[in-house]
This record gives sequence, structure tokens and C-alpha cells, in this order.
Amino acid sequence: MSNETVTYSLEAVLTRIEGKIDSLQKDVNQKFDKIDERLTKVEIGQSELKGEIKALGFKIEGIDKRLEKVENEQSVLVKSVSDLQGFRGLILPLIVGGISAGIGAIITVSIRFSLLGGNP
Repeated sequence: MSNETVTYSLEAVLTRIEGKIDSLQKDVNQKFDKIDERLTKVEIGQSELKGEIKALGFKIEGIDKRLEKVENEQSVLVKSVSDLQGFRGLILPLIVGGISAGIGAIITVSIRFSLLGGNP
């Protein structure tokens, strides 16, 4: 093998190194710019999500209030139905009692009429 000596001027070597550094710096800057753009988009998306989450929170509060109202109305309706069922259970005894009282009155009047001979 031959040992050849290649000589470059220091200025040429430094210029090439500087050019490579500048090129790498440009690539790094472009990548940082892209990362910065993506980060900005993420921050905007995060802000939008916070707003949507807050809006959903208000909707959930509204739904909770409506559900509570429905549950209260359901409780009132259940009590009313229960009261009506209890009243329905009383109707038959009242009717039977009324009929019995009427029959008793008719029998009493008939017996008095027959015993007294038609004179009150």
C-alpha cells in the first residue's frame, strides 16, 4: 500500500465542517418547528376538550336534576296508586254495608208495618 498524503487547507476543512453543522442545525430547527406545531395543535385540542368536558358536566348536572325530579314524581305516583288501591279495597265493604243497611231498613219497616197493622 502506498501512503499518499493528501493535504487540504484548514480553511477548506473548516468550511466543510461548518457547512455540515449548518445543515444539521437546519434539520434540527425544522424538526423543532414541526414539534412546536404539533404541540400547538395538541394544546388547542386539549383546550377544546376541556371546554367540551365542562359542557358535558353541565349536561350531566341537568340530567341529574331531571332524574331527581322524575324519581320524586315516581314516588308520588307510587304513593297515589297505593292510596287508590287502599281506597278500592274500602269500596266493596262500603257498598255491602250500604246494601245491608238498606235491607235492614226495609225489613224493619216491613215488620213494623205488619205488627202495627198498617198504623205507624
